[in-house]
Amino acid sequence: MNRTGLVATGAGVVAAAVALGVGLARRRVPDEDPYIDEPLGELVPTREGSVVTDDGITLSYEEVDPADGGPPDLTVVLVHGFAMSRLGWHFQRRDLAELVEPRVRQVLYDHRGHGKSGRGTAASSTIDQLAADLADVLPATAPEGPLVLIGHSMGGMVIMALAEREPALFEHRVRGVALIGTSAGEVGRSGLPRPLLSKYNPTTRVLGALAEWQPRVVEVIRSAGGGITRRAARAIGFGPGDTSPRLVDFLVTMLDVTPVQVLADFADTLGSHNRYAALAGLKHCRVLVLSGDHDWMTPFSHAERIAAALPDAVLVRVPDAGHVVMLERAELVNHHLTTLLRDSYQGGHRG
Repeated sequence: MNRTGLVATGAGVVAAAVALGVGLARRRVPDEDPYIDEPLGELVPTREGSVVTDDGITLSYEEVDPADGGPPDLTVVLVHGFAMSRLGWHFQRRDLAELVEPRVRQVLYDHRGHGKSGRGTAASSTIDQLAADLADVLPATAPEGPLVLIGHSMGGMVIMALAEREPALFEHRVRGVALIGTSAGEVGRSGLPRPLLSKYNPTTRVLGALAEWQPRVVEVIRSAGGGITRRAARAIGFGPGDTSPRLVDFLVTMLDVTPVQVLADFADTLGSHNRYAALAGLKHCRVLVLSGDHDWMTPFSHAERIAAALPDAVLVRVPDAGHVVMLERAELVNHHLTTLLRDSYQGGHRG
């Protein structure tokens, strides 16, 4: 039976509207920003390194050890969403390091074409390839011991693809999986609402065509958007309530790092993604499915569909939450992640 609670959402779709400079209505912001002094994106890792994939792309990663210096009980790998970077896990990276039951070592990396990682070709910009990249990252950063994988938006899709690619890994080492603001399949075949980044969405099609024709023009449009770009990120990334202006700025900063052509290169794979069959590979893991009910990228119905295929999963819904759940409702998301980590550690692997 799925247990339904409160939760928030994850994210990636902001990029399409941001890149096109979509003008959206202003929303009220709090008079006093609770994150005015938060060092967003500035946390110092324990170690940094890189992994070279089979096709020669350098992937950048960082590791964060338990804050108290004790030995870790689990390795947690955080897999970010489309158009973002590992910086998007700021609050999870900060708070999970403080856990002592269990202590966790965190691995955060950037997908190819994102953050500090190298850029691949258009042909290699697929979820299958990202799953192969994750398969390269794991032995380099966590060669042994129990694992928990946490994926947001496209990152959740990558974890599903890895389960399809390497089922034995999930049978023997992966104890827990969190799927945040993500989808298991193309909505056109399921009757579900279409995610904004579906390849059938007109915005995505225009973005891809324009980027292929003149990518510099799109970059100029995006960088010159100013307040329009910020309003787009605010409206698409977050729910309808008060939102920290600093969080919105932080999201825009991450989106601005990702080249428009990379967004276009990944558009097809997001639209054709279908991993419902692959969900069976998660039967040995404890699974948390989190999403918000104001997620424009992957509506909550997608989370429900995933949970329906995984009857033992915990399904959590956050009212009035948008796509970047880990930023918008960090405390709530971290509460559920902590529960997953403790259950995964104390309960061991499902047989």
